[in-house]
Amino acid sequence: MPGIVIVGVQWGDEGKGKATDLLGERTDWVVKFNGGNNAGHTVVIGDEKYALHLLPSGILSPGVTPVIGNGVVIDLEVLFGELEALSARGIDVSRLKVSANAHVITQYHTTLDKVTERFLGKRNIGTTGRGIGPAYADKINRMGIRIQDLFDENILRQKVEGALDQKNHLLVKMFNRRAFDVDTIVEDLLQYVERLRPMVADTSLLLDDALKRGEVVVFEGGQATMLDIDHGTYPFVTSSSATAGGAATGSGIGPNKLDRIVGIAKAYATRVGSGPFPTELFDENGDMLRSRGFEFGTTTGRPRRVGWYDAPTTRYATRINGLTDIVLTKLDILTGIERIPVCVAFDVDGVRFDELPVNQTDYHHAKPIYEYFPGWTEDISTARAFEDLPQNAQDYVLALEKMSNTRISVIGVGPARDAVVVRHDLVD
Repeated sequence: MPGIVIVGVQWGDEGKGKATDLLGERTDWVVKFNGGNNAGHTVVIGDEKYALHLLPSGILSPGVTPVIGNGVVIDLEVLFGELEALSARGIDVSRLKVSANAHVITQYHTTLDKVTERFLGKRNIGTTGRGIGPAYADKINRMGIRIQDLFDENILRQKVEGALDQKNHLLVKMFNRRAFDVDTIVEDLLQYVERLRPMVADTSLLLDDALKRGEVVVFEGGQATMLDIDHGTYPFVTSSSATAGGAATGSGIGPNKLDRIVGIAKAYATRVGSGPFPTELFDENGDMLRSRGFEFGTTTGRPRRVGWYDAPTTRYATRINGLTDIVLTKLDILTGIERIPVCVAFDVDGVRFDELPVNQTDYHHAKPIYEYFPGWTEDISTARAFEDLPQNAQDYVLALEKMSNTRISVIGVGPARDAVVVRHDLVD
């Protein structure tokens, strides 16, 4: 079973990096297939904590080849900043491969992202201001700059000129900002060419060959199902395909090569940025979960919005992604809560919805219908088998499993690399 996709089930920050790292010793390749440096993974190895934003978390595992796929948008300053930081800590980063077809984030993309958010005012999306959306917009508008363009200065200059012909009018006349100079943008991008050259490859071909050899390839999604451009809480979403289907388009691999689809879900829920979040907490319970779970963005440091577990959303993610397994993270954060609420359905103006309302307006006004489960007080951080968990913790997991329509194969019981309970192997 060589092709494994890992995607977020909720609104991101579920712990996908830890799940990828858990597979690390048996993984040959790890592919980032969407997004950019607008999200992050935090991986704890021993006493060391690593915060990754653009790089696949597999870069921390010896022997694994990390790949940035064609579906990613790349800020080259961030890329080389991360590589240098890891090298300084003794991590070998020489194996990294970058798709020649991946698109590049430029200075004008980040500027447009920030000024557009300010212009929208209270209607803003809550982006990270990293230029992700404008870069994807240029890609769809066929005005984007790809990694391969950096190796032909004439082509690069033509593409930058074409982009700035439009964008400088927008920046100057609408946003009252200074125009960008073509030479400045071109020179900024060309400075990375020689360092990029040994990394760039036809990554689709490399991955297809690896799968034919029976090697294990993990496809690591950024953001999550409810932030997917098509299937998330539009327009409060990211600009890429964060669901399992995006693994095929974002890496150049046929969908029939994807054998197992693993969804990552917290034992509660969090969200960053604007948009509907039915189980959101505004009381001391929310403060407690945020504090215990250290719910602050890896990339931005923003406090995350916090809520209880949402079973209809997980069922939706199971269907959209075709999940075969769930990794349930941060179960330990719920320790000590006397009664744990779980959203089992929604109430919209007196009408019960057992699944997500198809209408975004209904979803925005949905009120959670809760079922309550008895909690536990025992420390579960040393549990390594399901039977090691307190009975109430076992019952909670089994209830979530039944409501989520797929098996919960791994349970996170602490931040450490080995703080997991494995019920079913994710590879075999």
